[in-house]
Amino acid sequence: MAPVTVFGSAVFANAARVLACLEEVGAEYQVVEVDYMAQEHKGAEHLARNPFGQIPAFQDGDLMLFESRAIAKYVLRKYTKPSQEDLLREGNLEEAAMVDMWTEVEAHHYFPAIAPIVYECVVYPARLGIPPNQEVVDGSLQKLRKVLDVYEARLSKNDYLAGDFFSLADLSHFPYTFYFMTTPHASLLDAYPHVKAWWERVMERPSVKKTSDGMVLRA
Repeated sequence: MAPVTVFGSAVFANAARVLACLEEVGAEYQVVEVDYMAQEHKGAEHLARNPFGQIPAFQDGDLMLFESRAIAKYVLRKYTKPSQEDLLREGNLEEAAMVDMWTEVEAHHYFPAIAPIVYECVVYPARLGIPPNQEVVDGSLQKLRKVLDVYEARLSKNDYLAGDFFSLADLSHFPYTFYFMTTPHASLLDAYPHVKAWWERVMERPSVKKTSDGMVLRA
């Protein structure tokens, strides 16, 4: 079987989400670089893969997908082997619902709070040579603290977000948290000991270790 193709390398946080899932299931894949600085993601070839001009896109045979969270679910549904952990917990309705819920929390609460900090402190300085807009960073840190209050309460009761099992809900948080932890604001997690312990557990996953090796932003 031909390997699946991911258009966009691990340096792009949303591509890293997909790549980590592929590593979890041991699927064969290839990565096609998309030159962001040359605006390749806005060119006709990439727009045919992702009409919104974003990274990543994903191809499996004749199937072309975009939106990293949807791709992640597809990868886990298709390529998880019977002997492997089911990161979607689809054999248990209640557990699957918890995975879905916390995956939605990541998309609608966690990501909007943490992403601007990553862009201002990591992406824009590396890619564009622009210093952080401290007003944006401070406002986002305030939002992130409120989100982390909820996470701390949740993770004081369970090792992972959906329960006492690792799932896509946890893995989906990995890319932006990884970049956040390279910023001067990483010490924020010290105020949330259960969140910090959870993050350390996530970082111990072989899939996360391998994917994060490629997450080095350069100008």
